Amino acid sequence: MGDTLEFNEIYQESKGSWNDGRLRFSKQNVVYKSSKTGKVDNIPAAELSQATWRRVCLGHGIKLATSTGHVYKYDGFRDTDYERISEFFKANYKVELTEKDMCVKGWNWGTAKFSGPLLSFDVNDSSVFEIPLASVSQCATGKNEVTLEFHQNDDAEVSLMEVRFYVPPGPADEGADPVEAFAANVLSKADVIQATGDAVCVFKELQCLTPRGRYDILIYPAFLHLHGKTFDYKIPYTTVLRLFLLPHKDQRQMFFVISLDPPIKQGQTRYHFLILLFSKEEELRLTLNMSEEEVEKRYEGKLSKNMSGSLYEMVSRVMKALVNRKITVPGNFQGNTPGAQCITCSYKAQSGLLYPLERGFIYVHKPPVHLRFEEISCVNFARGTTTTRSFDFEVETKQGNQFTFSSIEREEYGKLFDFVNAKKLNIKNRGFKEGMKSKNNEYSDSDEDQHDAYLERMKAEGKIREEGDGSNDSDEETGEYDSNASESESGSGGDGSDDEGKKKKPAKKAKVVKERKPRKEKKQKDTNAPKRPMSSYMLWLNSSREHIKSENPGISITEISKKAGEMWKQIGKDDKEGWDRKAEEAKKNYEKAMKEYRENGGGSSTPSKKESKKAGGKKEDKAGGKKRKSDGGEKEKEQGGNDSFKSREFISSEESSSEGERKKAKKAKGKPKGKVLHHHHGSNGNNFICVAISMDYDQSVN
Repeated sequence: MGDTLEFNEIYQESKGSWNDGRLRFSKQNVVYKSSKTGKVDNIPAAELSQATWRRVCLGHGIKLATSTGHVYKYDGFRDTDYERISEFFKANYKVELTEKDMCVKGWNWGTAKFSGPLLSFDVNDSSVFEIPLASVSQCATGKNEVTLEFHQNDDAEVSLMEVRFYVPPGPADEGADPVEAFAANVLSKADVIQATGDAVCVFKELQCLTPRGRYDILIYPAFLHLHGKTFDYKIPYTTVLRLFLLPHKDQRQMFFVISLDPPIKQGQTRYHFLILLFSKEEELRLTLNMSEEEVEKRYEGKLSKNMSGSLYEMVSRVMKALVNRKITVPGNFQGNTPGAQCITCSYKAQSGLLYPLERGFIYVHKPPVHLRFEEISCVNFARGTTTTRSFDFEVETKQGNQFTFSSIEREEYGKLFDFVNAKKLNIKNRGFKEGMKSKNNEYSDSDEDQHDAYLERMKAEGKIREEGDGSNDSDEETGEYDSNASESESGSGGDGSDDEGKKKKPAKKAKVVKERKPRKEKKQKDTNAPKRPMSSYMLWLNSSREHIKSENPGISITEISKKAGEMWKQIGKDDKEGWDRKAEEAKKNYEKAMKEYRENGGGSSTPSKKESKKAGGKKEDKAGGKKRKSDGGEKEKEQGGNDSFKSREFISSEESSSEGERKKAKKAKGKPKGKVLHHHHGSNGNNFICVAISMDYDQSVN
C-alpha cells in the first residue's frame, strides 16, 4: 500500500448543493480541495478521532470527526473503496472505519442529539438526517415547538428554508424548560450573528467600490459589520475566502479586495467581492478596544493594542489577524508602464485593471472576476475587433465559461505572453502544449522555452508602427473600401464567389489586367407608380393600432408589433377571411391601376437591367481620348474614389491638389488589396434578414 490515497470527483454538501473536489489521504493529514472555490480542508492525522462509512445518495460517504469538535463529510466513493480506505486508516491513523446504516423507515418521531456542529435526528440509534448547525440563520421558539430557519443558497436548485420540531413537555419536577434548552443548544453552534459587546476597532468613512458608497467598518471578534447610510451588512469571517492587496496603476492608491462565499445580498443583487479603495497618503493611529494581555493571548503577536501607519496597512493587518488568512499580492509581473503590476483593459464594456497573480488572474472592479490557474482550460490572444492597436485576452475555464478582456494595448502583449508561458497555461493560438497534457498533475513544471512565431510577428508589426509614428498610411494596412456597393453584386451565392476567386488567382500571377464588366446599376424606385397593396395582416394592424394604443397607454412601437402579433394569432377564422378578401380586392385594384399606368407610358423612364448592360458595353467600345477619360472618372467614382467619401485608411496626411498627382500616387502604390463588406437586406413577412458577405477585392486601376 502506498503512502497516499487520492480520489477524484468527491463531493461535499454545502447548504443544499454538491461541490466536487479532490480528496487525498496521507500519513500526515487528510486534504480536500474544492474545485469550485479552491478552498482547502486540512485535517491533521493526529486530530482524527472517529471515521464512519455509510450509504448515501451519491454512492458511499465518509464522516470524519476530530478531537477539536469539527465534523467533515465527503461523498462519492464506490463500494470497492471501503477495504482500501479501512486498511489505510488502521495502518496510519489507528482509527477504525466503522459501517453504519441510515434509518429509512420514514418515522417522524425520534431523539434529537447534539454532537459538535451537527444536530442528528435518530430513530432506534440510527440516524434519519443530520442538520449542520452552521447553516441555521434563525431559531424561534413557541409553546412546545422550535423552528429552525436556514441560509438560502443561490446555487442550489431546491433550498430547505424551515424545519419545525415538536418538543414534548418534561416532568413537572424538572426546572429547565426543554424547549429553551433545545434552542440554546442550536444557538450555541448556529450561524446567527448577534452584535454582543463592543467592537474591537472601528474604521470611519471608508470608500467602498463594491457595494458602492462610504461605509463605517466595525470589526467584531466573529464578524465584520459594514454600516452605511442606506444599507448594513454583517459578514461572518467564516464566509471570507481570500484577501487581496493590489496597487493601483497610478501608484497612489491601493485596492483591498475581500472574496466572499456565500456572497452578501442586496435585494436580488449578489456581491461576491468587497472592494475598498485607499489612498497611500492616508495615515491612521489605531487603538484596539482590548487590554494588552487579551490582545497578546487572542492574536499571538499579530496585533498590538496601539498601532500606526497607512490606513490600508492597518485595515489589511487587522483583517489578516481576525480572518486568519494570507493576503495575496501581485507577484513579479511588470506591465509596459514602469512600476505597474497590472494591465488596463475592458470587461463587459467597463474599463478596469487585470492583475496577473502567482496563482491566477483578478480583474477589478466592475464586475470583479477572480480566475485561478487550476480552473483555466486555455487562454487565447485575439486581434482587437475595433482597431489594430489593441488585442483581446480570452480565458476559457474547464466549466466552459469564457471571459474576454478587450482593448489591451499592443505593447502589453510581450509581457503578458511571457507571463502566461511561464505559468504553463495552454495557449490556444499555438495548439496544445506538452506540459498541459496531464490535467491531473497540477504540480508539473517545465522550463522549456519554445519559439513563438505569432509573438515575433506582433513585435515586428509594433516596431513598424512605432517607426511610422503611428501613421495608418503604410502599404500593409492601406486599403480602399467601397461605400457604394450595389445590392446586385452582394446578392451572389456562395458558390459563385468561390468560382470567381479561383479565376482571379491565375490572373494575379500572370499580372494581366482584364477589362472589367460595368457594374449593374441599382434599380431606381418609381415614385409615380401606384403603391403596392397591403397584406391582410397590415390592413388589420392599421385599423387596430389606435385601439391597441388606447388600451396600453405609453406602449412603444416594438411592443405594439408584439402585441399585434399575439392578437392576430387569436383572431377567429371568419374574421381573418374577411381581411383576406379585403387584401385580395386591394391587390386587384393595384394590378388594374398598374396596367393603366403602364399603358399611359409610366415606368418607361427607368432603364431595364438589359438596357443598362448594353449601354455600359457601348461606352467601353467607343474610341476617343475624351470619352475614355470620362469613362475612367466614372469607373473611379463607382469604385469608391469619389471626393464625397474616403475611408480613414485611404486619406493621406497631405492630400494631392491635382488629379495627376493622385494618379501618380496610385501607380506608386501598385495594386492595393482591401476587404469589401457588402450588406444585403431583404424582407420576409415581418422578419428582416441581414446577410454580411466578406470577400477579398482586387482594386487594380485600369
